[in-house]
Amino acid sequence: MRKLLSSLFLYVTIISNAQSKIYFPSQNNWDTKSPSSFNIDTNKINQAITFAKENETKFPKNLRLSQAMQYGRAPFSDPIGPMESRGMVSGIIVYKGYIIASWGKPNAVESVNSVTKSMVATVVGLAVDNGLIKNILDPVHTYLPPIEVVNREGETADQNPLAKTSFIYPFETEQNRKINWDHLLRQTSDWEGVLWGKPDWADRPSDKPEEWTTRERNEPGTAFKYNDTRVNALALAATTVWRKPLPEVLREQIMNPIGASNTWAWTGYHNAWIVLDGKQIQSVSGGGHFGGGLFMNTYDMARFGLLTLRKGNWNGKQLISEDWIKKSLTPTKASIDYGFMNFYLNTGKKYFPSVPEKSFVHKGNGLNAIYVDPENDIVVVVRWIEEKQLDGFLKILLSAMPSK
Repeated sequence: MRKLLSSLFLYVTIISNAQSKIYFPSQNNWDTKSPSSFNIDTNKINQAITFAKENETKFPKNLRLSQAMQYGRAPFSDPIGPMESRGMVSGIIVYKGYIIASWGKPNAVESVNSVTKSMVATVVGLAVDNGLIKNILDPVHTYLPPIEVVNREGETADQNPLAKTSFIYPFETEQNRKINWDHLLRQTSDWEGVLWGKPDWADRPSDKPEEWTTRERNEPGTAFKYNDTRVNALALAATTVWRKPLPEVLREQIMNPIGASNTWAWTGYHNAWIVLDGKQIQSVSGGGHFGGGLFMNTYDMARFGLLTLRKGNWNGKQLISEDWIKKSLTPTKASIDYGFMNFYLNTGKKYFPSVPEKSFVHKGNGLNAIYVDPENDIVVVVRWIEEKQLDGFLKILLSAMPSK
């Protein structure tokens, strides 16, 4: 009798473990299940999708024109990296790891804009995990070699016999020497300078042009300012730490292990080339503001979102430390709804009144968004929707979830 009970207990345990095992999609297959199989209201899911389609962004599909409409009044705003027109409103809903709905063309490889910033933060986190950065509170300038820049013609600054130096030192001003990795990750550095032809003050400038170049600088860590030039300074610094292209790091350590496709591309500006260890390397950009950045399909975006939902763990393997994900989701006094870039937090439900406070979003212009909801075990990618309508979409979506 005892043997029978023991065998029965073992059988129940095995079945229970199998049922409770967290599902991760394989490289070549992502299981799809109907919403109804999880007691999710299919009609409301369809309502949410219809809502997304009806609230497509009003900006044109020609992203060069869209960029000019949004940033054309800013000085030095012309694109200097690759750009491509966008497609239709697209998206995917992932519940407990399974695809339960998709719409549009989720296989289309398109710009994710500033979702790219979450990839920059990720490769910096990997540098910390691998001991290349000892502490994110260390000043960035202490990690950087002299940086040799290659211009568009493939010539170095050394071709100018009167040049004072063949190198650039982007963190050697009095202000910039105080900046640490954490400041850059949180967009609180107030880095000053010109990088790849884009002055820091020209990105989202104030309405007081006379103060653009003369204002008193904020102490690093005290004030938040969203600024692509400073993000690109972080990407350059991370490239010199890794001493190889950041897309290579991301592909080897994140995208390949999570089974992403081979169709994504991470690009930089045409003039953003440096020499490291005798090799020409492009320093990629952290968004599509001036062109470049990450181009990726919706499925691959969802896989990355699922990785962050699972706190950096993919099917039992910790690809990036859980501690790094925790830090990424920690706000500061300078910005209570922003962690590491581009982790938008929902502190006090300020950003999304209709969703749980612990939800977060990897967000880029367009709107391109990866919504991550640990409370409901949901990852949603929605692309090319009006930003102000995203909360309405999510409100309908969450109303479809089974009651707890």
